[in-house]
This record gives sequence, C-alpha cells and structure tokens, in this order.
Amino acid sequence: MIVDDEELTRTGLRALLSAKPDLDVVGEAADGAEVLPLVERLRPDVVLMDVRMPGMDGIEATRRLRSALPEPPKVVVITTFENDEYVYDALRAGASGFIRKRAPSQQIAHAIRLVAAGDSVLFPDAVRRLAVGRPVRRRAATGGAATLTARETEILRLMAKGLSNQEAAVQLRVSLETVKTHVGNVLAKLGAGNRTQAVVLAYEEGLVGPGADDG
Repeated sequence: MIVDDEELTRTGLRALLSAKPDLDVVGEAADGAEVLPLVERLRPDVVLMDVRMPGMDGIEATRRLRSALPEPPKVVVITTFENDEYVYDALRAGASGFIRKRAPSQQIAHAIRLVAAGDSVLFPDAVRRLAVGRPVRRRAATGGAATLTARETEILRLMAKGLSNQEAAVQLRVSLETVKTHVGNVLAKLGAGNRTQAVVLAYEEGLVGPGADDG
C-alpha cells in the first residue's frame, strides 16, 4: 500500500511497482489517518509510507499500526532527504527501513521484497548520521540494554554495522541458528519490533556511538 499526500508521487510509485510481476499495489492513502482502516480492510504485506504529510504524519500512522494490530504490515519509509529527522522518528516507531523517493524503481522494489521477507532495509551510515547530535537516553539498570549478555551486545553492534545474520555468523564463527537466537533475544529485551528499531534503540542506549566505528 502506498501512503503519500502528493497524488503525483502515488501515481508514479504505483506505475513503477505495478510493472513488477511479483508486486501488487492494493491501495493508496493520502493521509496518515486513512492508513489503519485501509490496512485493516486491504491487509497489505508492506506499507510504503511518507513521513511528512499535512494531516497525520507517517510516524504516528506507523505507531498506530503497531499498537492496534497484532500482526501489523511492515513499513518502509519513503523520503526526499535521508537525513530528515522524521525518518529517525519513524524508524524508532517501528518502520523496517527507509528509501529515497528518487531511488531507482528496482531499489524500491528490492526494499519492499526485503521487508516482506522479514528483513530490514538498514543503511548503517545513514542511520548513524541521523543519530548524530541526539542525546543518549540510558534506561534503568534493571531493563533494556542492561539485561543484554556480552554476546547479545556484540550481535547488536554487528546489526548496527549492517551485517546480516549469515555475515554475523561467519564473523563470530558460530552457527546461523545461534545468531538468530541471539537476535531474537536482543529484540525481546529491547522491546524492538525489528532489527532497525533495535539499532535505533542501541544508539539511544549508548551501545553504539554515532561518531565512530565501534570496532
């Protein structure tokens, strides 16, 4: 489903995506307030969501999807500028990733396929730039990042670098299933709905520093 307040943008995205044989655009919305009822009726796998809209923005629409539905669709943010602070807030609200509106159609389609399959569209350098200047908000020692084991913290840092489960398994010399178990534990302990949200929370917990490579 495509959500954007500009009709021209929606029409262009629909034309580009409808040309892909494995993608089906089931609906459109021009305002965030329309998203939840349309999703409940149309049941899309992925919502391509603009964040800046004059009515309800994409951040609040993403929050409502996640709070109202037991199995909400994946959300991919579409944005004009990748350093838009709205993008960071949308990722924090549970979007699986973001992509620029002017990206080639194959990149947008690839992003949709990735999140539909349960992965995230994560650009480590871009997320790092979005995190620069934001205060670290450490949680109480009884929860959140404080409950992560050393291995789980290591996995989270590799996620922040953009490594896939398979790549992390190779680097750590452990099985893929072991990495998947650790990733699941990280998401549960941070209260994150996906890998991208976990990485955003990692910056806020101070586990990943936006100014440098974390080794």
